[in-house]
Amino acid sequence: MTTATRRRTVGQVSGENIVIEAAWMYYHDGKNQTEIAEILGVSRATVVNYLQEARARGYIRISLAPEVFTSHQLAEDLRDKFGLQAAYVLPAGIGTEEETLLRVAQGAARWLPSLLESGDRLGVAWGRTLYEVAEAVEQARLSDVTITQLVGSLSTPYGFTAEVCSSNLAQNLGAGCINLHAPAVLSDASLAARLREEPVIHAQLEALSHCNKAIFAAGSCLPDSHIVSSGLASQQDLDWYMSKGAVGVLCGRFVDAAGQQIFGDLDDRIIGVTLDKLQGLDMGLLVSEGPSKVIPMCAVIAGGYVTHLVTSNSTARMMLDVNI
Repeated sequence: MTTATRRRTVGQVSGENIVIEAAWMYYHDGKNQTEIAEILGVSRATVVNYLQEARARGYIRISLAPEVFTSHQLAEDLRDKFGLQAAYVLPAGIGTEEETLLRVAQGAARWLPSLLESGDRLGVAWGRTLYEVAEAVEQARLSDVTITQLVGSLSTPYGFTAEVCSSNLAQNLGAGCINLHAPAVLSDASLAARLREEPVIHAQLEALSHCNKAIFAAGSCLPDSHIVSSGLASQQDLDWYMSKGAVGVLCGRFVDAAGQQIFGDLDDRIIGVTLDKLQGLDMGLLVSEGPSKVIPMCAVIAGGYVTHLVTSNSTARMMLDVNI
């Protein structure tokens, strides 16, 4: 067949179809951009535009196999040091800390569906990282998977409230969702105790006991920690827990360097999962990133809450340098 007979014109293949055809030839037929331009009778620059448009419209989904991120040396070193089932380590790249956080969240979003099975009950924490994970998960329809909100609601200036994290993740995964229709923290411990006994809230809290998997981030105890800026804890609360040895936060609960919960007044006022419910799960997926999270991450792992980890290679190296 001659070039002349193989060449098609934009008039013969037009509009959306030419974008699809260019994408098919490039990604499935293995043709390069020059070959596609010749076949379609357009310039190479036009083919580049077609391929960019195909990605922008969501026609193309490019992903690397999870093994790329779970089988290299850093991932193996993390597994060996911390006794994890698996670690998913992404390149930090040369961008900002914000860009690296988003990359880690996207990595977790791509890995998470492969870690879920029919019948799973996945508990979901809250925060910026979990919000970005939920946003990045591609649309799917998982059979008999239920998402459960682990911490009550907060009136915060941020968009990453607990109910948004769990609802968005459930919607993208095509899973069921159980939200916790209660404030995350109350002003009075006795009021919190009565609210836990309300039938609706009691049933929702009981659902937390049936979670066999969970996804969460590790929070820091720095002054700019989201646990304070979100209103879950006051600066006075943070100072008190730190005076007792707190180095990190998990689902609104403070832990020491060994991952043991430090109990205080705030715990009696929180409506949400208790940390004992997060131990011994089939999967505890920790997704965190950055120098300020290294000690909290190590503490949460030491406490026995983590089986799987997603982070960047720069944070992984810092974790490996920590003496435990």
